[in-house]
Amino acid sequence: MSPKITVFTVLVLAPLAVSHAEPLAGKRPNIVFFLTDDQGYGDISAHGNPILKTPHLDQLCSEGVCFEDFHVSPTCAPTRSALFTGRHEFKNGVTHTILERERLALQATTLAQVLRDAGYATGIFGKWHLGDEKEYLPSARGFDEMFIHGAGGIGQVYPGSCGDAPGNTYFDPAILHNGKFVKTQGYCTDVFYRQATEWMDAQRRAGKRFFAYIPTNAPHAPYVARPQDAALYEGRTPTPQIANFFGMIHNIDENIGRVLAKLQAWGIAQDTLVVFMNDNGTAAGHPVFNAGMRGAKGSAWLGGTRASSFWRWPGTLKPGATKSPAAHIDFFPTLAEIAGAELAADVKQQIEGRSLVPLLQDPGAPWADRHLYTHQGRWPKFADPNESKFRMAAVRNTRWAMVSERGGREPNWQLFDLSVDYGQQNDVAARHPEIVRELSAAFDHWWSECLPLMVNEKVLGPKLNPFAVRYWEQFGSGPTAADYERMDPTQPWPAPRAGKEKAGKDRGKRASKGPQP
Repeated sequence: MSPKITVFTVLVLAPLAVSHAEPLAGKRPNIVFFLTDDQGYGDISAHGNPILKTPHLDQLCSEGVCFEDFHVSPTCAPTRSALFTGRHEFKNGVTHTILERERLALQATTLAQVLRDAGYATGIFGKWHLGDEKEYLPSARGFDEMFIHGAGGIGQVYPGSCGDAPGNTYFDPAILHNGKFVKTQGYCTDVFYRQATEWMDAQRRAGKRFFAYIPTNAPHAPYVARPQDAALYEGRTPTPQIANFFGMIHNIDENIGRVLAKLQAWGIAQDTLVVFMNDNGTAAGHPVFNAGMRGAKGSAWLGGTRASSFWRWPGTLKPGATKSPAAHIDFFPTLAEIAGAELAADVKQQIEGRSLVPLLQDPGAPWADRHLYTHQGRWPKFADPNESKFRMAAVRNTRWAMVSERGGREPNWQLFDLSVDYGQQNDVAARHPEIVRELSAAFDHWWSECLPLMVNEKVLGPKLNPFAVRYWEQFGSGPTAADYERMDPTQPWPAPRAGKEKAGKDRGKRASKGPQP
């Protein structure tokens, strides 16, 4: 699944004993990280969804530490960039989800590199979306095992570098496995989880600590669930699209349950930290339930950035919930500390987030206030970012959130008191000019830091999608004139098309009408 708030998922077969005395730093558990695409905070039954049932996610929530005010970016590649670098995506050159602006700057050090250097086996199974050329692939960014589709979704084709293998669909997709495509059988989510489970088993048998990253493309559009999963919600949702969207999440939930059962059966559940998150606000579920929030995927409102964040570690983490504001940029330093990784000076300087270890040990621990920043990005190709500085942007601290939904070089700030108005319905900017000045100054300073690091703004991509070229080289055939036209990196973007959504429009009050890259 680009605005973004710089704030920042097992079956239990026996009672869980918890140790409070041992520090988490350097405990070196196995780590399993589930990340879903376009599933919002409200798309989980534990958060109050009245239709969707997610029993295994609910168990992770009830048996782990749950962050109730955890934030990510408004779209997918930005969130992934921040998760794996510990800093805001704009400082990694990621200001979009396509147009070469999804590439994670090569100067950045990734969490996978740090964990690998700390002795972990590292594997990714699903969606990468931080660059499809060889030097940007997970295999060059710290992952020993790579099993991924291309671009931001299975079957996607965009101009330049961002595209998947030709002809791919959610069933029987061709997947890039350590440099070679394999033609798989089955529904994509099942394929990714099956491969990840086999790999984890192999690492376990070899006595290796592992970091298994399972970022599914589901439930990203197109909304195509397995028929038996969609059938569970047919006639119970406003549209067939949402029935399929919920069916895709149901399938993810079942796969998570199978992984958790395997960890238990292998005898390593108490030696494994399991984390679940989603990558941005909901893309389709808000007509049913949005937890009282304004906005959805692609917006700077809290509904575009609030995410589930469940951390389960039987015998080590006591179940509980924290309301302290946290964010995706905190993920890297947290896992690095738990893994006992030694960070070089330049990596320490790179990280903007803070370790969540104090909150994992005690959800009520003191937590210093902070400024967190969100921006949609997604300005037109080769445009001056300053022309969109205040379009779908936000800055917040623990109590206050300030949002500029529409604006270019000049802001249109609205201020909300989150202590009494988490739904962001009552603009109180006129009553608190001092807060507006404080947050505005913080935002201006942050923006000035980001601008020099937006390294992908003027990059012209290749004439053909790298995944497509690799696929044709392996299986024959080749590009047609239509392929060259569709992938031409010089074409204007956004491309003119009927019914195109207006930039900056709040999508939180209606269902998604189609895929957003």
